[in-house]
Amino acid sequence: MAGLDQGTPMPTEIKLHQVSRILEVAFADGKRFEFPCEYLRVYSPSAEVRGHGPGQEVLQVGKKDVEITRIEPVGNYAVVLVFSDGHDSGIYSWDYFYDIGINQDALWARYLERMAEAGASREAKKAG
Repeated sequence: MAGLDQGTPMPTEIKLHQVSRILEVAFADGKRFEFPCEYLRVYSPSAEVRGHGPGQEVLQVGKKDVEITRIEPVGNYAVVLVFSDGHDSGIYSWDYFYDIGINQDALWARYLERMAEAGASREAKKAG
């Protein structure tokens, strides 16, 4: 597992807002990102979501109401986020948080494009 990129600032605060389903991450350089749980789930760094190479990504659908149920530290460089749909295999390094924070608008727009192209929904399918 890769360590920290020397250029990435350390997080100074990680706060989960359960009602709004936002994970707030503040960094030592003053940058602060608010990540919706859905965004973190659909951009999980796990192989299950990312695949094993470019073009292998698996589109995550029906994740609009997903929540983070637990945050588990991994050494001093990352956390594992445990989601309400059972997903828990992504290791979110500080580098990864910083990268998806800086690029959040573009990544979210790309996700919405991919959903539209697939005719998929952010809403979970109702059991029935």
